[in-house]
Amino acid sequence: MSSKPPPLPPAASAEVVEIERALSRITYLSTRTRQHDRMMAVAGVPLDRAAVALLRQIADSEPLRPGELAQRLGVEASHVTRTVQQLQRFGYVSRVPDPEDRRAQRIELTDAGREAIGRVRDAGARGMQLALSDWKPEDLRQLATLFHRMVDDFLARSQEDEPGQESGPSQAPA
Repeated sequence: MSSKPPPLPPAASAEVVEIERALSRITYLSTRTRQHDRMMAVAGVPLDRAAVALLRQIADSEPLRPGELAQRLGVEASHVTRTVQQLQRFGYVSRVPDPEDRRAQRIELTDAGREAIGRVRDAGARGMQLALSDWKPEDLRQLATLFHRMVDDFLARSQEDEPGQESGPSQAPA
């Protein structure tokens, strides 16, 4: 039995096209290797982009199984397994028994991991502060509110598209 893809929405408005263009530019600028390396040097955290993404996800949730982490990040489980091993070597995460199934394990931050992600977030926020230093505080508040709203709407839509997933507002990252 094959399921049909959902119908395409109507053409995007000019405003949505501009938002998509701006997000693409921000994504490109923030994920460049040179930018990442500079931020890791400032933070003093010797991790690649995949490891930082995983560390952020672990920090923003309760301890999760590797498969759950892979699903949340939209990557293969083997990718998460290798990255978790890297994070373990640095002492940033540990494996703990799953309280619901003692045969399974969950990944949680160690104290060193909490310190590392704090330094990464601080370095990112300082870079953003520098870039947005001429903005008025009320403009920054409005942008933050709208970004969180957009992320919540993206998450709600993506969860609607996945069978067995409930939609709802997300937690804002710390």
